[in-house]
Amino acid sequence: MNEFIIALGWVGMYGAMALGAIGSIIGCAVAGQAAIGAMLEAEGGYGRFIGVSVMPSSQVIYGIVIMFTLQREVTATNGGALFGIGIMSGLALMYSGIFQGRTCASAIGAAKAKPEIFGLSLAPAAIVEGFAVFAFVFALVLAGGIPSS
Repeated sequence: MNEFIIALGWVGMYGAMALGAIGSIIGCAVAGQAAIGAMLEAEGGYGRFIGVSVMPSSQVIYGIVIMFTLQREVTATNGGALFGIGIMSGLALMYSGIFQGRTCASAIGAAKAKPEIFGLSLAPAAIVEGFAVFAFVFALVLAGGIPSS
């Protein structure tokens, strides 16, 4: 049983980074596809579309920091905590990245049709980013209480 808990600890330690990366990949792909479509129809402002399409990439950065924060010797005592914090924060980052990408795609579509609302159309994507930050900070605070051995 101890080996299973230790294995879960290793999965959790690297899970936040992996799940955050998956969310960033999907989110950037969705927003990037919208940016490419918008560039075909717009007369200018291409840089804005590309800039918005990379917004979901921050989730992988949060996941990397969580991974480094969780790094320690994995034991039967701390394996469950490492798993829980890593996987739960990773899932939050993954979903945040995916839905931020969808929100960015909508902002790109709206800004293509009505360029004057570009800045305002980014507010929902920033709100989704805020939830990723909440999960990030929550994981860092909880990681401080995990025993090293």
